[in-house]
Amino acid sequence: MDVSPPSELPPVRTVSRWRSWLSLALLTGYVLAVGLLALSRPEHQAPVLSRSSPGLLIAAGAELAIFGMVFAFAWLASRPSWDDLLLRWRGGFRVVPLGIAYSIALRLSVAIVMIIISTALIASGAMSTESLQEFFRANQPRTETIVDPSTMRNDPIYFLLMLTVISFVVAGLREELWRSAFFSGLRALAPALFNSVKGQIAAAAVAAIVFGVGHLAMGWLAVVMAALLGFGLGTIMLLHRSIWPAVIAHGLFDATTFVLLRSIDTTKLLTGSLPHVF
Repeated sequence: MDVSPPSELPPVRTVSRWRSWLSLALLTGYVLAVGLLALSRPEHQAPVLSRSSPGLLIAAGAELAIFGMVFAFAWLASRPSWDDLLLRWRGGFRVVPLGIAYSIALRLSVAIVMIIISTALIASGAMSTESLQEFFRANQPRTETIVDPSTMRNDPIYFLLMLTVISFVVAGLREELWRSAFFSGLRALAPALFNSVKGQIAAAAVAAIVFGVGHLAMGWLAVVMAALLGFGLGTIMLLHRSIWPAVIAHGLFDATTFVLLRSIDTTKLLTGSLPHVF
């Protein structure tokens, strides 16, 4: 498979600092604004993605249109190239099984990291087993703010749209486009910092933190898991110099999560089963 080493990047573009700042401000503001709007929604209001198939399509179209405008303005501000945005498809058809493998690895990795964090908290005495269990119960990701599991169980068209349009387009493609533009903006703003292997890892971490905070309306566990998943997806994109393995991995991650949401009660979901649709 054509995978470039992390150090081989396109030449750094010469962009005015104010243009880079504007691009990053638009991209960061978009995620935080969506998160704040979700946080301010009344507790019993309908989920963001509606409770009907027509409503779901309308919501998806609105989400994509708003993001498209923000992305277009961010692009106009800094004018990243095709390669800057990691849009090149690398590896032919092997990208698909690679994305599947990454999806499985991401789910396992998020679960393992959460287990390690929990074990460390208990071992250090920071939390007891009982208090940690209570924390997890009180902070279960509030997936009902995003999607209605009962509609997925009763409306096959709604469920199919969740597995395809929402998982792979609204979530997978949109988020990885956001992340690639964010990476490009950081690199143009501070090439000395973000143009090395360590700098790229730092860029993935910064993007993951921003994205995690955007999930605050779903609870603190959702913030942590969204950040962990975002960091993993960002690392995949930077490793392969392409958004497409991450798009497939993200789409499958969300699709399998929606299958779980359809079949079991959301309060019984294992840590790590979180749809990421910001």
